[in-house]
Amino acid sequence: MTAESAAAAVRATVYGYPRQGPNRELKKAIEGYWKGRVTADALRRTAAGLRRSTWRQLADAGLGEVPTGDFSYYDHVLDTTVMVGAIPDRHRAAVEEDALRGYFAMARGTQEVAPLEMTKWFDTNYHYLVPELGPDTVFAADSGKQTAELREALALGHTPRPVLVGPVTYLLLAKPAPGVAVDFQPLTLLDRLLPVYAEVLADLRAAGAEWVQLDEPALVQDRTPAELNATARAYRDLGRLADRPKLLVASYFDRLGEALPVLAKAPVDGLALDFTGPAAANLDDLAAAGGLPGKRLVAGVVDGRNVWINDLKASLTTLATLLGLADRVDVAASCSLLHVPLDAAVERDIEPQILRWLAFARQKTAETVTLARALARGVDTIAAELAANRADLASRAASPLTHDPAVRARASAVTDADTRRSQPYAQRSAAQRACLRLPLLPTTTIGSFPQTGELRAARADVRAGRTDEETYERRIEAEIREVIAFQEKAGLDVLVHGEPERNDMVQYFAEQLTGYLATRHGWVQSYGTRCVRPPILAGDISRPEPMTVRWTTYAQSLTDRPVKGMLTGPVTMLAWSFVRDDQPLAETARQVALALRDEVNDLEAAGTSVIQVDEPALRETLPLRAAGRPAYLAWATEAFRLTTAGVRPDTQIHTHMCYAEFGDIVQAIDDLDADVISLEAARSHMQVARELARHGYPREAGPGVYDIHSPRIPGIAEAAALLRAGLEALPAGRLWVNPDCGLKTRTWPEVRASLENLVAAAREVRGALPSETS
Repeated sequence: MTAESAAAAVRATVYGYPRQGPNRELKKAIEGYWKGRVTADALRRTAAGLRRSTWRQLADAGLGEVPTGDFSYYDHVLDTTVMVGAIPDRHRAAVEEDALRGYFAMARGTQEVAPLEMTKWFDTNYHYLVPELGPDTVFAADSGKQTAELREALALGHTPRPVLVGPVTYLLLAKPAPGVAVDFQPLTLLDRLLPVYAEVLADLRAAGAEWVQLDEPALVQDRTPAELNATARAYRDLGRLADRPKLLVASYFDRLGEALPVLAKAPVDGLALDFTGPAAANLDDLAAAGGLPGKRLVAGVVDGRNVWINDLKASLTTLATLLGLADRVDVAASCSLLHVPLDAAVERDIEPQILRWLAFARQKTAETVTLARALARGVDTIAAELAANRADLASRAASPLTHDPAVRARASAVTDADTRRSQPYAQRSAAQRACLRLPLLPTTTIGSFPQTGELRAARADVRAGRTDEETYERRIEAEIREVIAFQEKAGLDVLVHGEPERNDMVQYFAEQLTGYLATRHGWVQSYGTRCVRPPILAGDISRPEPMTVRWTTYAQSLTDRPVKGMLTGPVTMLAWSFVRDDQPLAETARQVALALRDEVNDLEAAGTSVIQVDEPALRETLPLRAAGRPAYLAWATEAFRLTTAGVRPDTQIHTHMCYAEFGDIVQAIDDLDADVISLEAARSHMQVARELARHGYPREAGPGVYDIHSPRIPGIAEAAALLRAGLEALPAGRLWVNPDCGLKTRTWPEVRASLENLVAAAREVRGALPSETS
C-alpha cells in the first residue's frame, strides 16, 4: 500500500472508555446491588445501557472502530482471571453458585473469605486485582463476557474490536498464590495459558470479530531475555493459529524498547503504540526497527492520561512520519481513556477560556477524529481546528495563572539545608519517646473515618448555599467530637480528628492552594466503585492561609492523647492530580512542598506533636524503566523532606503508603527520613515488613493489620496473627499497629468492630512480649 492509499484508509479509535457513566450510574447500581436494593438483573440492565450509550457516543463522534470488552463491573484484570478460569480455590464454590456474587467476593472478600490482593496498575492511580497462580493452576476458557459484549455491539451496527489483557502481561502481573513458594514465576505457566487464549480468540472470531486487541503494557518495563523470549513464543504461537481474528498487540505508558523488534517480527497483524511523553521514543525505535511493513499501526498520539488539549500540529508531524513506516496507520489516544474524566463541557465552575485548555474523554475522542480526518483528507480540512488549537495553546502559555514570580523565586532559593532535620533519627527518636510516652506497639489509624451520607449532604448543602457556614462548622465539630470519643473509648493511643471536612485527600488541599483548578463532574475510577475527582494542577502553587490547623487543634482540645495533624504529601498532590505538562515535575513538586511546609510549621506552632504527611503515590509515580528512577526518587524524596524538615526534633513525622509494590523503593522510603511509616500489608500478608527488615530499615513502621478495602471485619486472632508476623521482621520497639489505609469508605459498624479488635489484638500481643523488650 502506498503512503497515499494508507492515509486514505485512516480510521480513528480508542482502546477503552470511562465505565461509570456521566452520573456514576454504574457505581450507584453496583453499590445498590451489594446492599440488596438493586437486583442482579437490574444491575445488568444498567451496565448494558451504559455500554450502548458509550458505543453510540463513540460512533457518532466519528470513530471507525469501537472497543468492546473494556467495560467491567470492577476490574479488567479480574475479568481476565475469570476469562482464563484462574479462580482461587477459596472463591470457586461462590463463583459456581452465583457468578456475579462470586466475582464481587474475589474483589472485596466476604466475612469468611479474603479477597484478591489489590495494587496499582503500572504508574497510574487505577488499582487492579492481582491474579493468584501456582504450579497447580489449571486454566479453562470462559469467553462468555467477551463474546456477549461483542455481539451486543454488532447487533447495534457498530464495528467492534474486543480488547483483552494479553497473556504475557497477565502472567507478569500475577503473584504466587497463598501457600506457593514466593520464588514461583507465573510466567512459567505460559504454555499452559496460550491454548486458553487460542480458544477465546476462536470464540471471538466465531462471534464476528475481525480484529482483537491484546494489551501488553508490561512490555514497556525492563524485561529479561527470558521474558522477551516468552513474548516471542507467545505471539508466534497465537499468530500462527488458523482459527483467529486479526491480532493487534497494544502497549502504552512508555517506550517498548527491546520488546519492539520482538513484536514487530511476530506473525501478528498490527501494533498499537504510545507516542506521547516518554513513549515518544517509540517513533525513532520503530524507524530503527525497519517499521511495520505489511502491518497495521495504531498510533497513540493523543495523551490518554492527562487532561490538556493536544498540540494538533505536533501530532500531525508525528503521524506524517509514521505513514511511511506501516502498511496502514490509524489514530488513537495513547491508552484507555479510563484514566481521564468523561466530559469537560459539563464543567461550569472553570473560566471558559481556561476550560478551552482541557480535554476529557469526549474531547480527546474528538481530537483523535480530527487528526484522522487530516491524515485521510488533508490538513486543509481541519484549518479552523488548527487555528483554534494554536490560539488555545498560546492562551495557556501566556496566562498569569501559570507563572507567579514570587513562587518561583522562593523555590529557586531552596538549599540542601532546607531538606534536612536538625538532628539525626536516633537523637530525635529519644526526644519523641519522652514527649509522647507511648506504649509498645502503639495503636493509631491512618486518618479518615467514615464519610456518612449525612456528612456528604452537609458539605453539599453549604457548597450550594442551602445552609450557612456557621451551621456547617458546628456539624463538623460534632463529627470530630464523636470520632475522638470513640477512639478514646476503643483505647487507641494516637488519635486523628477523622477528616470530616475533607471531600478527598488531594482535592481538599487543592481547593485551598493557588494554581489548582477543581472540577465538579471530573470523576475517574480508582478501583471498583471508588471514584475520585483529581484536581487540575494548572499553575504555580502557594498557600494563602492555613488549611488544617483549626480542625486539628479543635480535636486536640478534646483529649489528652496526641492527635495527628494530617496532610497529603507533595508527590501524591502531583500524582493524584492532572499535573501541568509545561515544566519539569521536579519544579512543580518543590512548589507544592514549600506550600505544605508552611502548613507543617503552623501545625507544630499550634501544639501538634505528631504530623502525618501521606505519600501513597511515591511508588506509583516511579518511572516504569530503571533508567529514569534515580532522578525521580532524588527529587521526590527531596520534596518530602522539604515539606517536613523544618520541625523540632521532638515533633514526630509520620508518612503513609498503600496498595503498591514497595520492595524496589525501600531505600527511597529510608531517604524520606520520616520517623514512622505506615503501609498496606494485610492483603500481602506482611510482605512489606519483611522487605523493610531485609533493607535494615532503622525507623518505626506500622504495616497494616486491617484491610479497609474489604467489608470484612478482621477478628482479634486474625489481627494478632498478622501482628506477630510483623514482629518476626521488626522489633516491638519500632512496630506500630494500624489499618492499611483511611476508613472513609467503610461504615461505622465495620469501623467500630474492626478497630476494637485491632486494639484488643495489640494488647494481647503486647502482653505476651518479654518484659525486657524495648
